[in-house]
Amino acid sequence: MSRPTTRSKNKRHRQLENDDTTTEILRKIHLTGEITDDDVNQLYMITKPVCQGCRVNTKDNPNCFCGLIPPPNGSRKAGLWQKMSDIIQALGPDPCKDLRASAYSPAGLTNLGATCYANSILQCLYMNKSFRQGVFSVEPDVLNRHPVLDQLARLFAQLHASKMAFIDSAPFIKTLELDNGVQQDSHEFLTLLFSLLERCLSDSQVSKARTIVQDLFRGSVSHVTTCSRCGKDSEASSKMEDFYELELNVKGLKTLEESLTDYLSVEELHGDNQYFCESCNIRVDASRSIKLRTLPDVLNFQLKRYDFLQKTTSKKKITSVFSFPGKLDMRGRLSKPSQVELIYDLSAVLIHKGTAANSGHYIAHIKDENTGQWWEFDDEHVSNLGHHPFGEGSSTSNSKSNRSDAVVHSSCTGGDGTANGNHLDPIQLQHEESSVGSHIEMFSSTDAYMLMYNLSSKKNGASTMEIEGDAVFLHDGISLPSHLCEEITNLNSSYVDACEQYKLKKKRELDHITERRQEVRSVLSEAPVHSVEEPFYWISTDWLRQWADNISPPVLDNTSIQCSHGKIPLSKAGSVKRLSTGAWTKFSKVASF
Repeated sequence: MSRPTTRSKNKRHRQLENDDTTTEILRKIHLTGEITDDDVNQLYMITKPVCQGCRVNTKDNPNCFCGLIPPPNGSRKAGLWQKMSDIIQALGPDPCKDLRASAYSPAGLTNLGATCYANSILQCLYMNKSFRQGVFSVEPDVLNRHPVLDQLARLFAQLHASKMAFIDSAPFIKTLELDNGVQQDSHEFLTLLFSLLERCLSDSQVSKARTIVQDLFRGSVSHVTTCSRCGKDSEASSKMEDFYELELNVKGLKTLEESLTDYLSVEELHGDNQYFCESCNIRVDASRSIKLRTLPDVLNFQLKRYDFLQKTTSKKKITSVFSFPGKLDMRGRLSKPSQVELIYDLSAVLIHKGTAANSGHYIAHIKDENTGQWWEFDDEHVSNLGHHPFGEGSSTSNSKSNRSDAVVHSSCTGGDGTANGNHLDPIQLQHEESSVGSHIEMFSSTDAYMLMYNLSSKKNGASTMEIEGDAVFLHDGISLPSHLCEEITNLNSSYVDACEQYKLKKKRELDHITERRQEVRSVLSEAPVHSVEEPFYWISTDWLRQWADNISPPVLDNTSIQCSHGKIPLSKAGSVKRLSTGAWTKFSKVASF
C-alpha cells in the first residue's frame, strides 16, 4: 500500500476545514432562521481567491479555472487540444504525398502481397522505350479482345504519364489470375508473359507491335553434335531454336565472361554417352556444344543462382560474388563472327534479396535510356542511383593499366558497400581483340539474378514507329494514343481534384481548430471574477470542461446543477464555477442555448 503524499494530506485537511465551516454555518442558520450574504459567500466558497495556477482544477474553489485546457505548447490525447499531427492524421491519407516528384521521375508499382517479382519485370519492360511504344501502338480493338494486353497498355500509360508516384498494379495482376500471396520466380514469370504477349499481339495489324517481343528479345541457338570420326555434324545440328534469355551457370564461376565461355563450351561424349553417327552407322565419340546463331537487341542473361540439393530435394541460393561489365562485346561469341559491332550496354539488373531460394524480395536497378541515370525500383519506392547501377556516392572508381591489352575494370559500390551484395571490384580480364575499348567498368553482386543488355548501335527510342490515331502526352520521345490519353487525363484530373479537396479540408480543419483554441483561451482568460461585489453567473464545471475540450462546442446546459426552481443547491457547490459577465457575454455569442 502506497504512503499518502503531502499534497493528498493537505487536500484532506482543507476538505475537513470546509466541512467544519459549512456545518457551523448551517447550524447557525437553523437556529436563527436567517441567512446573510456572508453565509452564502462562505457556503458557496465565493470568497476564495482566484486560483493562480493549479495543476488540476480545484472543485472546492469556484474561482479556479486551472486545468480546463493544457498549458501553452501542451496537448492532450483527444479533442480540441490534440497534437496537430494527430488531428491531420484523423483526416485520412494525404493524396498529395503520392504525387510524382517530376515528369522525369519514374513511378513505382504497388506490391499486392508477394508481387515484387512481377513488379520488377514489368519495370524492366516498361523502361525499354521500344517495347513501351510497341505496346502503345496496339489498336484499341485488339486491346478490347485481349484483357491482359489491354491492362498492360493501361498500366504502361499510367507509368508514362500519371501524376502519381506509384501505380496500382492490381488490375493487371488480376487478369493474369496470379496469387498475390505466393511469390513466384521472376524468370518463369517473364517467360510466361512473353509467350502470352506474343499470342495477343499476333492479332495486331501494326507490324512493329505484332512482333515487338520477337524483334527485341528473341535470338537463336543451335545444339551442335559433331562426330569425332567423320567430322560431320548431326542432322539436328542445323536446326535453330529460339531463346529469349540465356541461362548461365554461376556456381564456381566469377564473371559473366566465364559463364558465357562455360555456356558455349564443348562437351565431350565418351563411353556410355557416345553418339550414334548416322554417317558412320556406329556409336562414336563426339563433341556437343551450343552455338549462338543470332542475337536480339535486348540480351537477357538469367543467372542460375539456385542449386538443387538431391539429399533434401530443396534449392539453395548461391550467394557468391559475380562480376559483369558495363559494356559487353558479343561479336566473337557468335558461331559465325559478325561483320558489325555487337556492343551491348548494361541496361538493367534484377536483384533477389535474401538467402532463401523460395522467399526473399525482388528489386530492379534500371538505366534510363535518355538520361543515362540509374533508378532503383523497389515496388512503390523509386530512388535515383546516379550514373552507376549501384549508386555513386559510396565508393571511388578505380582503374589500372596493363601492358597486355586487358580490359580494365573500375570499381563502384552502392548503398552499404559489400553489405548489400552489390559493388565493384578492380578486376582484370583478358579479352582478345575487344572492340569495347581499353577501359570499362566491372560491377559485382552476390544477389544479381538477371542481367539485361541493350545493343548499343540500336537506339531504342523508336521515334519512327507510327501510332494509330491522335497522340498526345509526349514524354521521353514517346506519345500516348488518344484512347489511352483520355483515360490518363481523367485519372490525373480525379487525382488532382482529390489533392485539392484534401488541401481545402485540411485548411478548413486547421483554421477551425486554431480559431476554436483562440476562442477558448479568450473566454477563459476573462472567466474569473476577482471580487465578491462583482456580478457573475454560475456555470456547470462539467459543461465548461466539455466546452473547452471539444472541437465542436456543446449546447450550453446548466440543468445538471439547478434545482426545480432554477437555483443552485448547496450540494452542487463543488460542481460550479463563477463566470464573469464579460465571459458570459462571449458565451452568448459562441455557444448555443
